[in-house]
Amino acid sequence: MSEAKLYGLMAEFERPEDILHATRMAWQAGYRELDAYAPYPVEGLARALGMRHSRIPSIVLIGGLAGGAVGFFMQYWSMAYDYPLNVGGRPYNSWPVFVPIAFELLVLVASFAAFLGMLFLNGLPRLHHPTFNAPGFERASQDRFFLCIEAADPQFDLERTTQFLSNLNPLGKIIETPVDAPSVPSPRQPDDARIRETPPSETFVGANSR
Repeated sequence: MSEAKLYGLMAEFERPEDILHATRMAWQAGYRELDAYAPYPVEGLARALGMRHSRIPSIVLIGGLAGGAVGFFMQYWSMAYDYPLNVGGRPYNSWPVFVPIAFELLVLVASFAAFLGMLFLNGLPRLHHPTFNAPGFERASQDRFFLCIEAADPQFDLERTTQFLSNLNPLGKIIETPVDAPSVPSPRQPDDARIRETPPSETFVGANSR
């Protein structure tokens, strides 16, 4: 399989300690385009992959502030300008009354921002990923751990990267992961000569020859 058709090389491990050690070694070796897959969260794995900070909290903060501001000024506009009402002698801009709805919109928009931000940052929804082409990768959701070094990494070399992953003591051989799913060969077409029907004239001649 040529490097141009590879998504990356994948190594399989049995224990969380093994995938954590392998990820740290790969990062120390200079690989940056890599990812790890596990059936459950592994403490320290995200940091070993170089993930120091998540942008989700910032997105949630901005969404919450925007939702709260919209909720507050929506009530302010309707009560003070669009349809002013004198309720019990209170001023039109009675901001303590606006707090509950502003708070509810803050929470609502922040929740949507967290959900949509997570989808966007993870590149979702995505119905297919090249790692699904790796044989046995379905066990990543069961009892196996996988480390993938992508071919897009500047240091990626098919032979050297394969040797590097092999030195990490994985289970079995290093898995070459193609970009596209392997094509299923089409069934063999029958030989036209074998299914060719005998012309009626030949059948008639053969019958008369007896």
